[in-house]
Amino acid sequence: MTFVNENRADTRLTVLGIETSCDETAAAVVRGPLDKNILSNVIQSQIDEHTEFGGVVPEIAARAHIEILDKIVAEALQKSKCSWDDIDAVAATAGPGLIGGVIVGFMTAKAIAMAAGKPLIGVNHLEGHALTARLTDDLDFPFLLLLVSGGHSQFLLVRGVGDYERLGTTIDDAIGEAFDKTAKLLGLPYPGGPHVEQMAKKGDVTRFKLPRPLLDRPSLDMSFAGLKTALRTQAKKLEPVDDQTVADLCAAFQRAVADVLAARTKSALELFRERYPETIPSIVVAGGVAANQEIRSSLLSAAEEAGARFIAPPMALCTDNAAMIAWAGIERLLHSPVDDMKLPPRPRWPLDQSNAGVLGAGKKGAKV
Repeated sequence: MTFVNENRADTRLTVLGIETSCDETAAAVVRGPLDKNILSNVIQSQIDEHTEFGGVVPEIAARAHIEILDKIVAEALQKSKCSWDDIDAVAATAGPGLIGGVIVGFMTAKAIAMAAGKPLIGVNHLEGHALTARLTDDLDFPFLLLLVSGGHSQFLLVRGVGDYERLGTTIDDAIGEAFDKTAKLLGLPYPGGPHVEQMAKKGDVTRFKLPRPLLDRPSLDMSFAGLKTALRTQAKKLEPVDDQTVADLCAAFQRAVADVLAARTKSALELFRERYPETIPSIVVAGGVAANQEIRSSLLSAAEEAGARFIAPPMALCTDNAAMIAWAGIERLLHSPVDDMKLPPRPRWPLDQSNAGVLGAGKKGAKV
């Protein structure tokens, strides 16, 4: 066992990451923090298994993870050209997510760690998204994070590893959920988000006027259920809707979401400047919805107007993947003791509570 100090900039760790929180089975090997390098990043999507149901079926997802995870891990190791001797630790999503899938991945990680004699790191899935920008870009703490995914939409202040403050969140639907429900309402295939974006490119964004909920309130909270209801009302008035109407509705919906996020981003940056007047603000967007090009463009414009740095990870690292879990494992190894094998998976695990029970508050360094 060696002791890793967080101030050692020359530290080099190689971590196997496992991600099974929803409908992607993924494994990756990442090296860092010195010479940050994704040695492998293998992802197996389950879209085909869930398409006929119009959404993810938890039981089917868990069974699919069981059937393929060992092969995905083996492929990740092979592509990384690493042996078990080269792996310093095993990191896996311990939550939040669909509990069946989380159990499959985390218990597999425990078994590998025990068999190979490697330390275990239980990673908050949301922390994986939060720290991805530190893998892909030169980014120091503190920074702002806009986390937008199928299950989460929130602004967070990221002060350090395990040190997060939630500044605002959705009071109803997450953005990704709203995109998927909108797609289903308009008869578009699953997964809905990418299809709404594709249809929006063909639409007239000025044809329908949809609301921008909560923008008359000073908080950073958001709401998207009313926007979705307004779209449904417009669609019902014109039933049966033709392809152009669907495209126009998608364009109006997507623009409304982008406008809300841009406005809230400007407010979040103002708050950041109040708290850290000597720091040039950075806003990071992460999560599956961050792959939406119009949303990225709106956020970039908002950041530029505020004189802030805008960071969005590459598309392949916006959606669920194991490279972000492996990297979060490296970050935690530099700051905290490794996790006990008794650590349970957690279906619910707010990011601003990720310090509790895992990080070991007040302790520095990790035994690896």
